[in-house]
Amino acid sequence: MTTATPSSLTLKEFLKLPETKPASEFIDGQIYQKPMPQGKHSRLQLRFCDAVNQVAESSQIALAFPELRCTFGGRSIVPDAAVFIWERIPFEADGEVPNAFEIYPDWTVEILSPEQRATKVISNILHCLKHGTQLGWLIDPEERLILAFLPGHEPIELIGSDRLPTPKFLTLDLTVEQVFGWL
Repeated sequence: MTTATPSSLTLKEFLKLPETKPASEFIDGQIYQKPMPQGKHSRLQLRFCDAVNQVAESSQIALAFPELRCTFGGRSIVPDAAVFIWERIPFEADGEVPNAFEIYPDWTVEILSPEQRATKVISNILHCLKHGTQLGWLIDPEERLILAFLPGHEPIELIGSDRLPTPKFLTLDLTVEQVFGWL
């Protein structure tokens, strides 16, 4: 279960702490440890990142990262998948991907675990949208539905053969059934 640890730490101090497994997040002055990913969660996360990277990486459109710490807007969160437009990736001078991403993702994906609170996960998606993220997905394996979040719009509930929205920078034709078919 995700629990909050009372904290008098600042975000800067939190970032100096050793990483935990599973990852901890810093939200509104509190430290929350994410639940350990289980089978369905891990499979969906892997297949989502693979699907995006197959379409976007070789043409340098975007990159999808699993469990990448993103620090921006006073929070340090670890989305289940974070997609960044190629031009926004803060590559190091040698062309390698850096360890620290102090920017919002262009697309954030969260996969709800049975012991997670949906409101906390949705709060992270809304935080991303507030700071520039183009699209957020909340994937619920138990309910077999996906909620899509777009800036300035109410969430869209998608099920079955519904086509999933993708950000403008990426052409990825997926339905809800296809995503859950990855299981």
